[in-house]
Amino acid sequence: MNKKNIPIEFVYQLFALIIAIILVHAFYTTVIRPNAAQMIEEQNAAVAADPDHVRERHISVLIKDFEQEACFILGLWALAIMGFKASQILAERRLLEVDLVPVAEGMRILPEDTREFARQVQALPEESQRMLLPRALLNALRRFSSTRSIQDVSTSTHTICESEADRLESELSMIRYISWAIPSIGFIGTVRGIGEALAQADKAVQGDIAGVTQSLGVAFNSTFIALLISIFLMFLVHQLQLLQERLVFDSESYCNDKLILHMKAD
Repeated sequence: MNKKNIPIEFVYQLFALIIAIILVHAFYTTVIRPNAAQMIEEQNAAVAADPDHVRERHISVLIKDFEQEACFILGLWALAIMGFKASQILAERRLLEVDLVPVAEGMRILPEDTREFARQVQALPEESQRMLLPRALLNALRRFSSTRSIQDVSTSTHTICESEADRLESELSMIRYISWAIPSIGFIGTVRGIGEALAQADKAVQGDIAGVTQSLGVAFNSTFIALLISIFLMFLVHQLQLLQERLVFDSESYCNDKLILHMKAD
């Protein structure tokens, strides 16, 4: 199979999800739930000994339920995807520091010179050639060679950068979906907790409110944790989007300053 046809990002996302499930579930099984069970048992004993005892909001009890576990799995998965995309953007930004089209001050590029400059860009590794900046430079050189129009080169470069911005924006859809799904899972926990509390309403009428309060704790804790994770993820999504927008803008500026401004039509 051709290496180009391997969906590297899809494979990465799949393995990232599997690893997130394994890590979070293992941590919950070995640490969170045993600690939460112990804390609940100790607090129930304290309340039985002293009715005025105030239950503490321990972190293990706060995040012990399945909804919170699912939220942490999705949150860790989203972080892995964002880390992958951020590493790609940073790799592309490093090309902005390289003089891919070495043009001396005052030198002019004629349509006949484009082939030599194109060879220098094509000498980059294949992986680098698929990045935005080399693609934009090669397109500009080829357009100038064929059309001899600087305006056409500028328009074509802007179109490529605009298309890349749209592509990068669309690739954030999965992360945005995860950020939307996490609060939804929290609300599922809220509905489940309220439903369990209502099912124990008869016990509360008889004076036993322990089950009702525990179920309401599930309801509010799941929404609380889900919203916190979602807020954190949305902040990171915003930062990632800024990185993408700056990459596109800086790449277009690089093409204009380092190449197009030096072009001279016949």
